[in-house]
Amino acid sequence: MWQGLNTHEVKVTVTNEHGLHARPVTEFVQLANRFQSKVEVVKGDLTVDGKSVAAMLTLGAGPGTVLRIRARGTDAAQAVKKLVALISSSFAQG
Repeated sequence: MWQGLNTHEVKVTVTNEHGLHARPVTEFVQLANRFQSKVEVVKGDLTVDGKSVAAMLTLGAGPGTVLRIRARGTDAAQAVKKLVALISSSFAQG
């Protein structure tokens, strides 16, 4: 488990009616890669790299899925804030 001052984690529910399919996952990964921090996404016991499309698709996160967005690094709080906002916005229902 990550510990330290530059770690941030927030739970978010997938509200997009189609869940995290290829287009929203790609959008999430593109945003995650704008940050220096390491980004992970957790669903139950499964933890994946939030900067990898292939890894994110393994989550199988449908509507209503609760995820934990976790980041560690100098811009962790900002990364989590922006990524949670993206998921909460339903990716503009794409």
